[in-house]
Amino acid sequence: MPMRVFVIGATGTIGRATVRALLRHGHEVVCFVRPGAAPTAAAEAALADGSAAAMGGATAEWREGQVTQPESLAHDGFRGERFDAVVSCLASRTGVPRDAWAIDHQAHVLALQAARQAGVRHWVQLSAICVQKPLLAFQQAKLAFERELMTSDLVWSIVRPTAFFKSLSGQIERVRQGKPFLVFGDGTLTACKPISDDDLGDYLAACLALPQQQMRVLPIGGPGEAITPRQQGEHLFGLLGRPPRFKQVPVGLLDGIAATLGLLGRVLPPLADKAELARIGRYYATESMLVLNPQTGLYDAQATPSTGTQTLWQHYADLLAGRTSNERREHAVF
Repeated sequence: MPMRVFVIGATGTIGRATVRALLRHGHEVVCFVRPGAAPTAAAEAALADGSAAAMGGATAEWREGQVTQPESLAHDGFRGERFDAVVSCLASRTGVPRDAWAIDHQAHVLALQAARQAGVRHWVQLSAICVQKPLLAFQQAKLAFERELMTSDLVWSIVRPTAFFKSLSGQIERVRQGKPFLVFGDGTLTACKPISDDDLGDYLAACLALPQQQMRVLPIGGPGEAITPRQQGEHLFGLLGRPPRFKQVPVGLLDGIAATLGLLGRVLPPLADKAELARIGRYYATESMLVLNPQTGLYDAQATPSTGTQTLWQHYADLLAGRTSNERREHAVF
């Protein structure tokens, strides 16, 4: 049945895809965004991407305010109205400790408190599969909120996706220019099951309707077998009709950068953030985005569920043909 859904984190690529999916599912959608981030009428028409037409002209309502301020959440966001569900695609932009604990944890805690006062009964949380092995501040902050959500009286769904298309597409232009594809080690250290924004948005929206996706932590990847960075490079060269060329980057290089910046960060605080970014880069360069078997400590592609129809190879072809573009943010390694 249609619900009244409050969305935070709606302006990112996954957030926009989730809003489109919620509209397709027939829900009434209210998006709470930072001041100045609400789209213009023309931008929202582009954002709807066919959803408005499919839903008889339905579009999301956009409200501006500060998700880090309880007063703004109440007065600018929920406005004393009742909502059935919250869907959060909100995440810190950098992942450094200050941002991570402010957004991935505290802002979500405040939103959860405001949501309960608004009568919300279901919360869908976009998390990340990398929290299985929490070595970084943003992973620990996400887990801390997951625990808060699990112990609340709400029906909850925690979705932990694998790698995103945009994070695996940063080398297309350099390869097009004739440069080699960069890999850490021999390019087979890690693997993932990439998932598209639209497939993930559909999966998040479905959590509101499907009991099997409720009161559960849900790791999820895209269709097909797990792929390594070397396979990504080989396929990209194949699409360009060129023989594969790789440049191997030693993982120790990232270790040295992180260690050096960490030491300097004790004297110059801004460098401490750069050290954390280097540690984030190393994590993604050495850890697979797959389900982690707690008994063996190994990543398991077969145990990683899949959903959707869009593949990374299709995305590469669309990028090369100019049919789509990439909006990449801070957590991309390349």
